Amino acid sequence: MNTEEATTSNAPHIVKEEVIAAGKWVTLEKTTYIDPAGTTRIWETTKRTTRQANTEADGVGIIALLKRTLHKDCVVMVKQFRPPLGCCTLEFPAGLIDEGESAEITALRELKEETGFKGEVVGVTPVTCLDPGLSNCTTQIVLVNINGDEAENINPTQQLGDGEFVEVVLLPLDEFQTKIDGESLSHLLKKEKILVDAKVYIFGMGMAQAFFKPKEVPVLKQ
Repeated sequence: MNTEEATTSNAPHIVKEEVIAAGKWVTLEKTTYIDPAGTTRIWETTKRTTRQANTEADGVGIIALLKRTLHKDCVVMVKQFRPPLGCCTLEFPAGLIDEGESAEITALRELKEETGFKGEVVGVTPVTCLDPGLSNCTTQIVLVNINGDEAENINPTQQLGDGEFVEVVLLPLDEFQTKIDGESLSHLLKKEKILVDAKVYIFGMGMAQAFFKPKEVPVLKQ
């Protein structure tokens, strides 16, 4: 066996996947795989049932920047109750990709439905994973600019479906990190229990770094 063949044979890989339970939106599967040491192992995996055949991504997350004359630029956020957590969360607008849609089309559709805003796509990330220790769920982050001076964006109207309850929250870009931290967030959102989505918090950390400490790397401080 040559080196290339040995490397290939030792690569971790899936052996089989068996459905344990299936619902309308997700399945629970027993995943049998070979680890890098060649040992057979079992993992429990959740998967969405809605992923379209023509895409590797289940859905999109939308970082939408609202730009208005004589106002600070704001990031458009959504607050909603999430049953798995039993409380409300602060998230970027997001949604699943429908059949025949691109990430860009999905993002503009979901942004309009959840927030009422009409925007313009200015960037799309590659496919990224969400919670790889639990699920194969993937997403693409779509960057959108919103012209807040346009008539339809001055008084935006949500287009929510049955059973959807979404509150729009606008956070100034240059105060983003401070607004989503502890007491500031509680004050902003009426002191109720609320969890911030990890993607949102990481975005805030990045913006704070870019705005205030561009040459400082906090994780390397002694």
